[in-house]
Amino acid sequence: MLRQPVLLDPLRLDFPPPEHALREPDGLLAVGGDLSPQRLLAAYRRGIFPWFGAGDPILWWSPDPRCVFRTDALHVPQRLIRSLRRGSWTLSIDTAFERVIGACAASRADAAGTWITPAMHAAYRLLHELGHAHSFEVWDDTRLVGGLYGVATGDLFAGESMFSAASGGSRAALLCAVRLLDRWGWPLLDAQVANPHLLRMGAIELPRHEFLGRAATLVARAGRPGRWDTALPWREARELVLN
Repeated sequence: MLRQPVLLDPLRLDFPPPEHALREPDGLLAVGGDLSPQRLLAAYRRGIFPWFGAGDPILWWSPDPRCVFRTDALHVPQRLIRSLRRGSWTLSIDTAFERVIGACAASRADAAGTWITPAMHAAYRLLHELGHAHSFEVWDDTRLVGGLYGVATGDLFAGESMFSAASGGSRAALLCAVRLLDRWGWPLLDAQVANPHLLRMGAIELPRHEFLGRAATLVARAGRPGRWDTALPWREARELVLN
């Protein structure tokens, strides 16, 4: 167990073992480095993610326990399904990444600040352009009413943030993501840190050692690099969610 986080070497992509993260604050592992695609992907493959506020150094985390969704066991409120069946909402994937991450940043800024700083925004936009970061979008006609974005490494998807501009918008985006991953045989969606909202939707907490063991197997698989809108055109996304 570390007494303080490790200062990363800017010339190396190495991270200390996640098991060595601090207990207080829970999961803090390392400081520094950069947000290059190579470093970000190296971190996600090891069960590590960046999380820091404006004006802070880059902080890297691997909390214990780890919050995840099992993709075959998402709790879906029936009223959400009824609303989707009756309503005019449509779903899409990887068609509005820039708008989704911007809306996620804005929704956090309205509350207690945001960790989606301009540097984070630019880093994940580049990951999206390289085919590693993806967005799930919910539309009411041309209005974006919900969304979620995250990073895929191998057969593991790490959800980074989601937002709602209408009741149920973020839940619909999460439902689309989970159903698609389940169709592909990806058993987990990494939600990173638990909160009451995620737990009400069926998220569970795994001991870090169990999560890391399962994640190591999943990230070693081939995955699906590249844009995902061709894997599931928007016309099929709604049927995927409702069936």
